[in-house]
Amino acid sequence: MWQIRNRCGVKDSQYATLTDIITKEWSGFTTREYKEFKGLKKENLRDHMTNLETAINTLAEAFTTELSKKNNPTGFAENRIVAKAGGKVAKQTRDNMEAQLGRSIVSRNNAKGLQNPEEQKGIE
Repeated sequence: MWQIRNRCGVKDSQYATLTDIITKEWSGFTTREYKEFKGLKKENLRDHMTNLETAINTLAEAFTTELSKKNNPTGFAENRIVAKAGGKVAKQTRDNMEAQLGRSIVSRNNAKGLQNPEEQKGIE
């Protein structure tokens, strides 16, 4: 997701923090809070996101990566700014989608185990 690790000045332990920043920006939750919201313990959060949650999360990460390539941040402080900016764009997209749908995309619902796409309609 980030620039080549050995060139951006971020320690391995800081990547989780940057991911939390992105997630918090678009969803309002850190990854830990998001897992708690969905009632997860050790399960993978992505495996328990609905299609729209996954789409917004992917957008946030992909856009952050592109911003990182463009801005070439060095160190944690600069990467933190890029992470917030990437999450903010995804939040704007989420807000637009929710305005049109009339409901929140962030949901306690779980995409894992759904039998077919028809079952996911309206569960967000």
